[in-house]
Amino acid sequence: MEFDKLVHQPTRLQIFAYLYRHGRSPFTELVTALDVTEGNLSSHLQTMESERAVVVEKEFVDRKPQTTYELTDEGNELFEDHVETLETLIDGLDG
Repeated sequence: MEFDKLVHQPTRLQIFAYLYRHGRSPFTELVTALDVTEGNLSSHLQTMESERAVVVEKEFVDRKPQTTYELTDEGNELFEDHVETLETLIDGLDG
């Protein structure tokens, strides 16, 4: 049983879980909800973006720039596969 390193890394796992549950989220909301630094979050989101797990949208809201992130279909699938792997691992402990 092998974990996908993109998803399994603790901070990225939190990002995957948050975006999976909440959908499209602004950068500032992610910083607050996950209690991580902006630099740390930005680095992990860039990694996820380069692997096509998240899509980034930049727009202006009330004349202020806003960056939002959302899991791609591939990102959702990666997270679901990871959860399934964890469930399989847990089920194996019962035997």
